Amino acid sequence: MLGSMRSATALPLFHLYGDPPDDQAFDFVHVETLSSRSSIHNWTIQAHRHRNLFQIFVVERGGGEMSFETASVAFKAPAAILVPPTVAHGFRYLPEVSEGWVVTFTEDVAEAIGERSAAALERLKALASDPVVPLASEGETRRLVALCRDLHEEHFLAREGHRIAMRSYIALIAVEVARLAASRARTGTVTLAIADPTVEALRRLIENHFRRERHIAFYAAKLAVTPDRLNDHVKRAAGVTAGHLIRQRVLTEAKRQLVFTNLSIGEIAYDLAFADPSHFARFFRKQTGTTPQAFRSHGHAGKGDRVQPLERPARRRMSA
Repeated sequence: MLGSMRSATALPLFHLYGDPPDDQAFDFVHVETLSSRSSIHNWTIQAHRHRNLFQIFVVERGGGEMSFETASVAFKAPAAILVPPTVAHGFRYLPEVSEGWVVTFTEDVAEAIGERSAAALERLKALASDPVVPLASEGETRRLVALCRDLHEEHFLAREGHRIAMRSYIALIAVEVARLAASRARTGTVTLAIADPTVEALRRLIENHFRRERHIAFYAAKLAVTPDRLNDHVKRAAGVTAGHLIRQRVLTEAKRQLVFTNLSIGEIAYDLAFADPSHFARFFRKQTGTTPQAFRSHGHAGKGDRVQPLERPARRRMSA
């Protein structure tokens, strides 16, 4: 029952949109025009996620609406859009008039170039909590579009040394968007902090085990440290506790299932390994300030969300 329920509730997981997932993808770079894939899907890319791909969208013309986890964000050209790995996202573009570039890469591509590139990538992840980065000037748009076109040319022609050239263009695009996004942030900072390897390792472990493992001791053992030492390290490096990271990942999955599936509250509680629905409801209310039922019924994003909720799809009856 658990296996069939999970297959029914899973948000679609793709490599590139429409392609089977590839968990072993490494040294992967792809660039295409925005219209090449969206036009054949009636300019609508349904909500989905990628396990190990970072994407940068450069919207040169048009615009539309983006679903970002359980929220909806309007955007218009010119803009850049940041989508980190594992984040649920989808698009409804203005048909026929929308154009730009979609740059997709595994994180190792940028990290392999050097320390500064890896730092820019981590800054992009942090800044992607506000995914849409408006491009305020023609110069900003021209620079990004030119870099995407050059990347596309290297990808298409596959000349000698094209892999090195493509990695370099990815780094330039990532740094450029990170600078622009940081300049829009409230702090105004453009500091590209280097990623903490322990925090990143913990995030990966949480992604793989959050459904069944909620105790810090499990993750500390995997990382060969004591729970207290892990917690202290994460607090210094990330500003939150390890427990907070675990709870937030569980909460993200709960919100996804409430918005993107027709599972009952009890089924969601079971899938996320809560003792019973009331335990799940208490957890959800404590984290969001609202009940699971209210979140689903009214599309209430809960405290701390920064954009308006996406309209929930019509519920469908499931077979037993």
